[in-house]
Amino acid sequence: MTTTVIRNIGSLVTNDPALGRGPLGLVEDAAVVLDGEEVAWVGPGAGAPAADEAYDAQGRAALPGFVDSHSHLLFAGDRTQEFNARMEGRPYEAGGIRTTVAATRAASDEALEANLARYLAEALRQGTTTFETKSGYGLTTEDEARALRIARRHTDEVTFLGAHIVSPDFAADPAAYVALVTGEMLDACAPHARWIDVFCEKGAFDGDQARAILTAGKAKGLHPRVHANQLSYGPGVQLAVELDAASADHCTHLTDADVDALAHSDTVATLLPGAEFSTRAEWPDARRLLDAGATVALSTDCNPGSSFTSSVPFCVALAVRDMGMTPDEAVWAATAGGAAALRRTDVGRLSPGARADLALLDAPSHVHLAYRPGVPLVSAVWRRGARVA
Repeated sequence: MTTTVIRNIGSLVTNDPALGRGPLGLVEDAAVVLDGEEVAWVGPGAGAPAADEAYDAQGRAALPGFVDSHSHLLFAGDRTQEFNARMEGRPYEAGGIRTTVAATRAASDEALEANLARYLAEALRQGTTTFETKSGYGLTTEDEARALRIARRHTDEVTFLGAHIVSPDFAADPAAYVALVTGEMLDACAPHARWIDVFCEKGAFDGDQARAILTAGKAKGLHPRVHANQLSYGPGVQLAVELDAASADHCTHLTDADVDALAHSDTVATLLPGAEFSTRAEWPDARRLLDAGATVALSTDCNPGSSFTSSVPFCVALAVRDMGMTPDEAVWAATAGGAAALRRTDVGRLSPGARADLALLDAPSHVHLAYRPGVPLVSAVWRRGARVA
């Protein structure tokens, strides 16, 4: 396998405190050696071993590829009119998902996959090297299963979200839809997914329904994730902790008990500031979670209704500006935090043995991700040891 040394890195985020300064494990004047798909060596540039190929970073900053642990990329159409109406003062409601369900059901497999590939390429150019994505816009057994089959061709982090909302076909009988999701639909979808998720919210699924769905998924070998406490206070966070969910996502409306539960569990609080930006909703209080000792991740929530952005750097800037995070905390949350939300140890860090995923910034420091919001700072990306952007 070919080895590559990336030299003259002005500031390197490793996320390994044993390798450098502070929680980010910062190394100045650094180098990284990639051996095939893995990181082989990290440290001060003067000590870098020889390699087959060399790349001069010219003093730029480098960090692990972003880990986007929450997205909804299997869809067709868009909701421009809904967004425009919302900006005129109409509140977001979960029912808007039905618009995308109709368009997704009508789309061909080829159209859905082309759409997925387009947004993945867009995210990759912005430094995202690991991503999770969900079903949830089909809401029939056939449409949910085909979405997961398509997603599985592009990522191992595939989530069954048949419980996004109650299908319009079952509007008069939500209990029958829960039975479908926990029965025939789950049987068809489980072979293609790693995770199971549920939108535990008023207008979607209550705590009892969510528990039944997640418990059925666990029995099929799928691990839980939960859309929790986005639009209102509710049982989602407590349910996530009870069932050892990898993440409770959104976490906007939290009681002290919710914060304490997250801080004393392995469930990651995944914050999705793109949703608050796009809906003019209340911002999650990241500072409160961090000060309590909870593990926090940042993700895009890329979807056509409430957060139509694939840019993790944009979400980093929002988290620093409006959610009380420092630049260091936001970068950690978007890399190592995302890895924790996927229960991965091979990504989200740059240390020997990690997957060779790296983003190079056209800037001297990772702080520029928040300092220069909206600027396309990612100048090069390596994924599994190969330069891909």
